[in-house]
Amino acid sequence: MITALYRIQAIFFKELTQLKRDRMTFGMVIMIPLVQLILFGYAINTNVRHIPVALVDHSQTALSRVLVQTVTATQVVKFTEQYNDIDSAQKAMERTDVRAILFIPHDLSQRLSRSSSVGLGLPAASDEQTSRPVAQWVVDGSDTMIASSIKSLRSMPLVELLRQPANRSTPTFEVTLFYNPEQRTAVNIVPGLLGIILTMTMIMFTSAAIVRESEHGNMEMLITTPIKPIELMVGKIIPYIFIGLLQVIIILGLGYYVFNVPVNGGLLPLFGVTLLFIAASLVLGLVISTIATNQLQSMQMTIFILLPSILLSGFMFPYEGMPLTAQYIAEALPATHFMRLIRGVILKDVEFTDMTFDVYWLLLFTVLGLVVASLRFKKNLD
Repeated sequence: MITALYRIQAIFFKELTQLKRDRMTFGMVIMIPLVQLILFGYAINTNVRHIPVALVDHSQTALSRVLVQTVTATQVVKFTEQYNDIDSAQKAMERTDVRAILFIPHDLSQRLSRSSSVGLGLPAASDEQTSRPVAQWVVDGSDTMIASSIKSLRSMPLVELLRQPANRSTPTFEVTLFYNPEQRTAVNIVPGLLGIILTMTMIMFTSAAIVRESEHGNMEMLITTPIKPIELMVGKIIPYIFIGLLQVIIILGLGYYVFNVPVNGGLLPLFGVTLLFIAASLVLGLVISTIATNQLQSMQMTIFILLPSILLSGFMFPYEGMPLTAQYIAEALPATHFMRLIRGVILKDVEFTDMTFDVYWLLLFTVLGLVVASLRFKKNLD
């Protein structure tokens, strides 16, 4: 019995020594729970505030300015853009520059006057006139959390500043939801799930690509061939591009036929943005593969990238509800840009010209990633 304990003790110290030498694994043991705690406790916020919205004010009166100030005071929304017409504002909402539009009609004063008259028991012109809301919200309904937050302003009381009766039966604002008027969760989840699945599988496939060559003893053969590092990297990712496109067909096909998720955009923009994201994810996996020394480390680093991609990309929680620091981290992730692109194409039928920032970012990320992976591979050969 004592001999068995000594043997167990020897294996115990041997594992501790091996873990101490494997700094990457030891670092992941510390960093993964630390990152999860920070993300869930600090960055993730389901209570959405300061949603960027646009203003279209056709009234241009003191009352309309007071109305805007009253809405801003709720801290639910933040007016970041102002347009002269609703069409320009809708274009901004399609590009995700803003998530909603407050449209104030030119007859705001008359609407408020009629509402006040009804509240005081005075005769009004007609029931049709007295039942009209004072303004209208046009909301990007593709994100159900943001839509729900702005819908909470629908019956917002305006008693103190505008002397509106608190017990009026008509809502203060009319709310119109675009892209997902029924607020079905599947419409928001399925396009986002496409980004998460591609992130997980594409990075996982290539994160062990170079490491696997070393572990299988193929690295010496690659060194002796005339193939250049950049050629090796491109050759590594091309087969997985077709696998990624197959996954896209499966996910969107099931989403369309099973969950009735509309595909409003054209096939060419859909193919273009998906191909860009697949390439960016595969290249990120290659960079990980040049850093890791074994397949276990590559898997750990894949998980380390996957967690922020799920939590910060806008898949589960609104991007606008995150602190500024978390938004900066999210902007560095390919999944964040793909979420905007794929939802824009599938749900809003947005053109490439309206999504140039995210398209160029993914393209630049892919090129730089290929260069970095090639340089690191060449360095490892030396």
